[in-house]
Amino acid sequence: MTTATLTGTAASRVTVSGRTPRTRTRPGGRSLEVLAQNLVATVFGTAPDTWELSATRGIHDARRMRRRGDLDGALAVLEGLNVSDAGPDAARWAHAEWTDIVRRRFAGQEVLLYGQGTGRAAALKPVGDGRTLEVLAVLGMRWRPGMEVSRRSLRGLRPLKGGRR
Repeated sequence: MTTATLTGTAASRVTVSGRTPRTRTRPGGRSLEVLAQNLVATVFGTAPDTWELSATRGIHDARRMRRRGDLDGALAVLEGLNVSDAGPDAARWAHAEWTDIVRRRFAGQEVLLYGQGTGRAAALKPVGDGRTLEVLAVLGMRWRPGMEVSRRSLRGLRPLKGGRR
């Protein structure tokens, strides 16, 4: 039989009978329940910064928000999607949903649409004399709402048609 010398926190936990008492907290002070919750959150992707919203899931979430009337929330969900990694069908679907939400959200306003390929688009509003455009909503682009861009470099601008309520 070998003998070992206990030092530090391990020695303070040994009782007279030679056994370590069962505790619900670890030496760091976090309970086993908190550690288990963190493990489950990490494994199942519910922990912050451990998952990225899939394109299909994001489109479904945006549709749900649109049906409830939260058009700004739906646009925010679609703005955060990375549809470049999704297949061409998902990119077309995301673009169609985004366009429908933009039509509903900005109905009756002078809005221009700019498309930069499948799954990449922006809704823009003329500012001042019309030389610059304010970004209202984006899909799959680095632009952010509120940003101003030059109209001169944007080819293929077209007016938003068919706004709904």
